[in-house]
Amino acid sequence: MNDFVVPPALEPGDNVAIVAPGTSLADPFPHVYELGLDRLESVFGLNPVEFPTATKSPEWLYDHPEARAQDVMDAFSDPEISGIVTVIGGADQVRILPHLDSTVLRENPTRFFGISDNTNLHTALWNEGIVSFYGGTLFTEFAMQGSMHDYTVEYLERAMFEESFGELRPAEKFTDEDLDWADPANLDRQREMESNSGWQWRGGTERVTGRTWGGSLEVIDLQLSVNRYLPAPEKLDGAVLLLETSEELPSELDVRWILMGMGERGLLSRFSAVLVGRAKARSMEAERPAAERDAYRERQREAISDLVAEYTPDAPVVFDLDFGHTAPVAPVPIGGMATIDPEREQIEFEF
Repeated sequence: MNDFVVPPALEPGDNVAIVAPGTSLADPFPHVYELGLDRLESVFGLNPVEFPTATKSPEWLYDHPEARAQDVMDAFSDPEISGIVTVIGGADQVRILPHLDSTVLRENPTRFFGISDNTNLHTALWNEGIVSFYGGTLFTEFAMQGSMHDYTVEYLERAMFEESFGELRPAEKFTDEDLDWADPANLDRQREMESNSGWQWRGGTERVTGRTWGGSLEVIDLQLSVNRYLPAPEKLDGAVLLLETSEELPSELDVRWILMGMGERGLLSRFSAVLVGRAKARSMEAERPAAERDAYRERQREAISDLVAEYTPDAPVVFDLDFGHTAPVAPVPIGGMATIDPEREQIEFEF
C-alpha cells in the first residue's frame, strides 16, 4: 500500500475549521451548534472558525454541492487552519466528490474529523494517502447532551494533539438513546447508559497488522454502487476493515447483501481483519426494549461473521468497538495502522 501522511498534531489555541461537507443542523438547532463550538474552546482550548457552509440550511446545502466542496478545499489549504471538524453527517456527500481538487488535499494534509456520511471524504483522503479520524463530529461528540463522556474526551485528545493513538480499550458504559435536539432542556440531560460487556471476538486467531479503511457500511455500499472513488482493489490487500451501521438501523439481510456484494466483487477477501463499531439499535422513530436491541445487534454480528468466514476465513472479527453512532466513541484513525491480537484481546492503533 502507498505511504501515508499523518497530518500535524494540533496544539491548544489552534484554529479549527467548522464545515458542512454533508449537511448542517445549525439552522434548526442553533443551541446544539453553539454548545459544540463552546466545548471546542472550553474543553479542548481550540478556536473554532466557522466556514460559510457551517450554518447554511440543509436545503441550501443540498442544492450547492460545489460550495460544500469549496469549503473543504479552503479549509485544507488555509495555513491558519490546523484541524477540520464537520458539523454532522448527511446523506448525499458523495455529490461533492466530483468538485474536489485532490491536489489540494494531498498538498495540505490536515487532521479531519467526522463520522457517517463523512465516510465519503475519508475515502477521498485515503486515496491521497492522508490519515483521518472517524469521530469528532460537532453535533454528536462535542455537543453531546449532558457533559462530555471522559472516554470521548480522552480519545479526542489523543486524535487531535498526539503523534500516536495507542491502545484502544472498551468503554465501561454506552448508550444509543436519542434525545430530541429541538428541546434545549435536553442539552443538560444525560442519556440512559448501559453496562458494556466488552468486545466480542470471532474468527481468526493470529495477530495481524494492517492499514485501516472503511467507515459507514451504508456509505461503503453507496461507494460500491457509484464505483468512481474506491481505491484500486490491490491497495486494500492486508488492510483492516472498519465497519459500523447508522441510525437508519439496517436489517440483518441488508448487512448480508452489502458484505456479499463486497465478497463477490473480490474486496472482502483482501482484508486481514474486521473491526465493527457497536450497532445503534434504536432511534426516535424505532424505539425498542433492551431485549430487542440485544437481539438486533446479535443478528448483525451473525451476518458479518458468516460473510467474513466465507470470504476471508482467517481474518479475526471484533464486534462492539466504541466508534460510530453510539456513545461514547473513540475517533479511530482511517489510514493508520491497526494491530489486532486475538490471543490477548488487544487492539492498538498507530498513525
